[in-house]
Amino acid sequence: MDFQTWEPVYERLLAAFGYPRGDDERARDRLAELLANASTYDPAGLGLDGQTVAVAGAGPSLEREADRAAAADAVLAASTAVDRLRDAGVAVDAMVTDLDKNPGTGRELTESGTPVFVHAHGDNVPAVERHVPTYDGAFVVPTTQAAPTASVHDFGGFTDGDRAAFAADHFGAAELRFVGWDFDDPDVAPEKGEKLRWAERLLYWLESRRGERFGVLDGRRDDIAPLAATD
Repeated sequence: MDFQTWEPVYERLLAAFGYPRGDDERARDRLAELLANASTYDPAGLGLDGQTVAVAGAGPSLEREADRAAAADAVLAASTAVDRLRDAGVAVDAMVTDLDKNPGTGRELTESGTPVFVHAHGDNVPAVERHVPTYDGAFVVPTTQAAPTASVHDFGGFTDGDRAAFAADHFGAAELRFVGWDFDDPDVAPEKGEKLRWAERLLYWLESRRGERFGVLDGRRDDIAPLAATD
């Protein structure tokens, strides 16, 4: 996805959550500074083109659905879904994270040659500054939700999980398979619940753009508020 297509949605997200755009841009630039001396990872090297890609969220259903991830050609996992899948015996091909829960896992993955999509946004700069210097930059994919730069990418998406889906789409995945996604998880905080509602809307938009029906949205589409300005 190019930024021109993503930007109107990004602006709506900023308005919905009250996030200053300038904070995202400063975070993006700080991430770039920290990786200035590294040759970062090109996600085209994941070889997702034409593949079935499991996009793993960290919802309560993840362990029950781990076999569906294992059967995919590649697995992109959000945050703590990486640890839980590995505990279930399922290897991941890449991690997508904004460093809010398990940054140590990201460090271990880069050290072992598994790419990590590290996302910088307005309120995670301290975590970026603390953890990114400990990562092997050769296996870091730096991302932003603001305008991309020469060294920091924007493939679309907002939360770790839907950013993984947008990245898989960007790199040519033929089918997206969602595991561990629970939009109605009663145990999440209110802000996280609102982010999940946005993730649902973003996936609805993405499936319409791809001409694909995501099973994770079955039975939910009639209640999803469409992104009318962009559909």
